Amino acid sequence: MPLDVEAAKAEILQFCESKSKSKSKFYFNDFTKLFPDAKSREVKKVLTALVNEEKLVFWSSGSTTMYGMAGAGKQAAAEGEG
Repeated sequence: MPLDVEAAKAEILQFCESKSKSKSKFYFNDFTKLFPDAKSREVKKVLTALVNEEKLVFWSSGSTTMYGMAGAGKQAAAEGEG
């Protein structure tokens, strides 16, 4: 069964907001756990859509790519986004 993109977007944003007090960045695997029946490619498409809509942002340490809420966390403040 394909992933419902709009429902998945809402669930991802709600997940990020619920965790925002303790962390501002998430690994890709944090999101695949939300959708155990979905293929990782489907989850990646939803995350990419959220980045394109500027609701999430990519963050890279050079070796690891993470996702964060747009305008949240120390990195955003340092870059003048917040």
